[in-house]
Amino acid sequence: MKRLIGFTLALVLASAAHAADPIPFGRGSWAELTARHKGQATIVHFWGLTCAPCLVEMPKWGTLAAQRPDMKLVLIAADPMPQSPAQVQAAVERAKLDGIESWNFADRFYERLRYEIDPAWMGELPRTVMIDRDGKPTVLNGVADLDKVRAWLDANRL
Repeated sequence: MKRLIGFTLALVLASAAHAADPIPFGRGSWAELTARHKGQATIVHFWGLTCAPCLVEMPKWGTLAAQRPDMKLVLIAADPMPQSPAQVQAAVERAKLDGIESWNFADRFYERLRYEIDPAWMGELPRTVMIDRDGKPTVLNGVADLDKVRAWLDANRL
């Protein structure tokens, strides 16, 4: 009986641990993500574990998310090197961004994924795309100026 309880507890803990894993981002995911947020002002932030500026910037996004609970933020780990969901989730948690919608590039043909997002995007990270309620994107390449993000949020309040 103790073994059964222990096994059941292990299964529950394992499923809880994986519940926070990022969503696999593959072909068609960009269309799915934008459809999911249609009509909502949404910020999509692309980052990577092998991108030093990204890792410095992530906690600043965590601070902004805490300050602006009205912000719809989506994180996409678009690292050009394959990263496990556990590694991505650990970085998200360190940045105090757990609970934020998070995706992880899951197709090793990253160029195809980037092309679906923006045919002109060459893969530079970090990259932030602010999509207004009408679907119009504003792209910030490099480390985002969070004052510009705040101003965009204020201008796009519902």
